Amino acid sequence: MPVINTALCSFGMSGWVFHAPFITTHPGFNLYAVVERSKNVAAEKYPAVKTFRSVADMLLDDAIELVVVNTPSVTHFELASKALQAGKHVIVEKPFTATVAEAEQLIDLAAQQQRLLSVYQNRRWDSDFTTVKNMIASGALGTIKEAEIHYDRFTPTLSPKLHKETPTPAVGILYDLGAHLIDQALQLFGWPQAVFADIAIYRSNSKVDDYFEILLYYPAMRVRLKATFFAKEPQGYIIHGTKGSFIKSRADVQEAALQAHIVPNSEGWGVEPVTESGWAHYEKEGAFVKEQITTATGNYMQYYDGIYEALVNKTTAPVTAADAKKVIAIIEAGYKSNAAKRVITV
Repeated sequence: MPVINTALCSFGMSGWVFHAPFITTHPGFNLYAVVERSKNVAAEKYPAVKTFRSVADMLLDDAIELVVVNTPSVTHFELASKALQAGKHVIVEKPFTATVAEAEQLIDLAAQQQRLLSVYQNRRWDSDFTTVKNMIASGALGTIKEAEIHYDRFTPTLSPKLHKETPTPAVGILYDLGAHLIDQALQLFGWPQAVFADIAIYRSNSKVDDYFEILLYYPAMRVRLKATFFAKEPQGYIIHGTKGSFIKSRADVQEAALQAHIVPNSEGWGVEPVTESGWAHYEKEGAFVKEQITTATGNYMQYYDGIYEALVNKTTAPVTAADAKKVIAIIEAGYKSNAAKRVITV
């Protein structure tokens, strides 16, 4: 099978946790290069990897076919543009870009260069989201009337990662965690009619937004998306339909496994504890029952499986740039709504 030489634009948490383990485990990819300005952490872990001190130097290497732009979000547009101009296929970490205009420029550039452009919305392959998606698709809840999706954390202190706390384009909780929630909502329910958003800063000395609530308006349904850094008892998914309700915690185990250096696709990969099973209270066989629903298995490798198929067999990317542009459009509408304190038609 063809093997795709792949390069990472950085080797921080995103590189060593969310990308390198899948690239090095998948038989269709070769972790060929990594950019590290002064350290050699990647080479210590993967001795065969080639280390570059700048993205510019890395892009000069003709052996590289696929570039993962996993640098701070403020750099996504610039580095993705340069990678495409260098003739590379590109994966961009979320958030895709700071603006819809930037997203459109990258989409046009990828088309001109005839190169794949995808965005790493890995939370589509979380066990919890997969379970919710399957539950809705089964029709067991009837017609969905209300949905609430949270990405809650309890981290009231500022992040040591300065790029996450510096008020620059594409920074803040709406771009960071909101990109996941919005993508999941659009996958489940499609494009809304309008958006209302409440965005705030609650942490002491914070200069970037760290709380949001977004209400997506559909013809006969409402979807709420919420994230905060002050949730000691986090919530996950709350789905209400004409035949009942489903409640599921946000409990995917893959990130923790990756941080513990567990190899993807090893035994038990992506399997949540039974204690995190969702609860359905719904009409079943003519009576209302309340029962646990077995959680589906999560697997981020499916994203890289899809990327491989897209590059080798010319299938559609697992996350298209067009889908990612829609996420940025909702974020832009959210900021506009918050500033004007009104509902924004999208």
